[in-house]
Amino acid sequence: MKRRNFIKLSAAGGMALQFTDILSMYENMKPEYMPRRALGKTGDKLSIVGFGGIALRNNGQEFAKELIPKAFNAGINYFDVAPGYGDSQELMGPPLRVYRNDVFLACKTGERDKAGAEKELHESLKLLKTDHFDLYQFHAMSKMEDVEKVFGPDGAMETFLKARKDGKIRHIGFSAHNEEVALKMMELFDFDSILYPINCVCWENGNFGPQVFKIAKSKGMGVLALKAVASHRVPEAERQYPNMWYKPFEEDEKIEKALAYTLSKDITATVHAGDSIFMKKTLDFIRANKEFKPPTQAEISKMVKGIKPIFSHPAT
Repeated sequence: MKRRNFIKLSAAGGMALQFTDILSMYENMKPEYMPRRALGKTGDKLSIVGFGGIALRNNGQEFAKELIPKAFNAGINYFDVAPGYGDSQELMGPPLRVYRNDVFLACKTGERDKAGAEKELHESLKLLKTDHFDLYQFHAMSKMEDVEKVFGPDGAMETFLKARKDGKIRHIGFSAHNEEVALKMMELFDFDSILYPINCVCWENGNFGPQVFKIAKSKGMGVLALKAVASHRVPEAERQYPNMWYKPFEEDEKIEKALAYTLSKDITATVHAGDSIFMKKTLDFIRANKEFKPPTQAEISKMVKGIKPIFSHPAT
């Protein structure tokens, strides 16, 4: 495959370029190009690419008004956002409202106690202009202390269960960045989904992913992938994309291999990386590939050689 270089967008100048080009960003993408897969046992089918709301952060309402219709018309029906993504909820709410009955809307809370989770749930519903979430998730479960709080007396799980009973949420899931925590969460509750890094560097170099993936599939859960194109951690001063704390693969060939690696696994969907330019690269890949044949072991081993993963098991 011919090596091509990915265009880098600076934090200062990238936004103007993206806004100018947004009308043509999805012009070749049609809904029939976007496969959908079942979300575990829920009965819902999601586009294999999810719209990550973090891409909207600090980019203004006009940007959101342009981008969300383009994403929907490209066949994306899975939208994911969280209070932790700055003003993303506020920006996503108005333009997504038009399509609300035709999309699967997932949101999260970082609160671990009952009262905090209830407050944040209602704030998110208000900002996103909806009366319910299709999926509500415990966000970034990273420590056993989080698990203890969520499932303890007056823990956030009480809010989730009541909200599901009241029709404010349909399904319950969680995201995590720690294998022990993820395994414990699945042991304690019959979750509908897990949002988790399914990434070639983490899987191959960090033994991060295989155990969680195996258990989740055995339980019939939907597996939603994060960080598909992540390469390695970088200091904050060296970050080139404002909404991404890690260094992504930037050459087209490597982006394509990383996406093929993730999508060839039995997952439901992958949420695109935090900068909108990576959504374009993801859509380009989907449009060009009817099947997601994984890279050979030799190809992927060569690509990830010497790279320290952003997550590993056991955690380091």
